[in-house]
Amino acid sequence: MKNLITKSESIFIAGGHGMVGKAIYKNLLNFGYGKSDESGKILRPTRKELDLTNYDSVLNWFKKNKPTVVIIAAAKVGGIFANKEYPFEFILENLKIETNLIELSKIFKVKRLLFLGSSCIYPKFANQPIKEEELLTKSLEETNQYYAIAKIAGIKLCESIRNQYNFDAICLMPTNLYGPNDNYHPTNSHVIPSLIRKFVDAKRNKINSVICWGTGKPLREFLYVDDLAEACIFVLENWEPNSNINKQTSLKNELCWLNVGSDDEISIKELAILISDLVDYKGKIFWDNTKPDGTPRKKLDTSRLKKLGWISKTSLKIGIKKTIEAYKKEKVIKTNRL
Repeated sequence: MKNLITKSESIFIAGGHGMVGKAIYKNLLNFGYGKSDESGKILRPTRKELDLTNYDSVLNWFKKNKPTVVIIAAAKVGGIFANKEYPFEFILENLKIETNLIELSKIFKVKRLLFLGSSCIYPKFANQPIKEEELLTKSLEETNQYYAIAKIAGIKLCESIRNQYNFDAICLMPTNLYGPNDNYHPTNSHVIPSLIRKFVDAKRNKINSVICWGTGKPLREFLYVDDLAEACIFVLENWEPNSNINKQTSLKNELCWLNVGSDDEISIKELAILISDLVDYKGKIFWDNTKPDGTPRKKLDTSRLKKLGWISKTSLKIGIKKTIEAYKKEKVIKTNRL
C-alpha cells in the first residue's frame, strides 16, 4: 500500500524540542524523512523562534515555511501538583496552541495533520480497558480536568474540521509517557520522572528514605516515548479514517482518534519498587496518603491500532533503564555547566 505521506514532505513538529518532539524528530530521520536529496524538510522551531500561543507569530511562520505535514506535539504538561496549582495556564495555553495550529493548517492547505492528545481525556471511572468511544461518557478526573478539557477541544477541532471540510486531521491518544528529555521537576513532573529523580538523588546524597505521593494503589500503563514516535510515523503513513463524509451520517464514520499504549500495566507502588531496584537504592520507601492518587486505574484499549499493524516494542523495565541513564547524563551535563 502506498504511504499517505512521502519523503519529500516539509514536516513541522510543533514542540519539536520537548521529550515527544525530539523522539519524533529522531525517528523521522531514522525512517528517511528530512533528507535534502529527497527535497524533504523537518521543521522544529524553538520557543524563541516561534510563540505557538500567538496567532500572528504562527501565521507569519506558516507564510514563510509552508509545511505540508503538521505534528502537534506541543503542550503545557505536568503532574497532579502542577495541574492543581496552574489550572488557568493549563487550559488557556493548550487551547491557544491547538486552535492556532489547526486553523492555520487548514488555511494553508496542509496535507496531513496529526494532533497528540492524552489518555486523561477519558472519564475517571471509564470502563477498562478504555476504548476510544468512552470519550465524554462520564465525568473527568478532577486533578487534571483543565488539561483534559483542552485536549478534548483539540480532538473535537480535528473531528469537526474533518467532517465539515474534509480536512485530513487525525489524532493519537497516548497513555502515560516517559523517556529521555522528560521534565524531572520535583513537584511539577509526571510519576516516572519524579520517582527517578527521587531515587537517583536519594542514593547520590545517601538519604535513607524516600517519600512517595498517595497510597501507591492506582494502576497505570506506560509507553516509552520512542514507541510513541514510531506510532506517529506509522499512522501518518498508513491510517486514513473514513473520508467520504456525509453530514447526515457523520456520527457513523470511523473516529478520527486512536489510542496508543503498551499493555505494560503496573501499580504505582510496584513502579516505585522497580525504579528503586534499577537505581540500586537501599533505603526505605514511605507513602504520603494525604496526597491525591488520581484515577484508580487507567489502561487503554489499543485494539484498533493493533488491527492496523502497530504494537509497542519497548518493555517497561528496559525503557526505565534507558530513562534513568538519560537522567544521570543530564545531571552530569548540568553540573559541569555550573
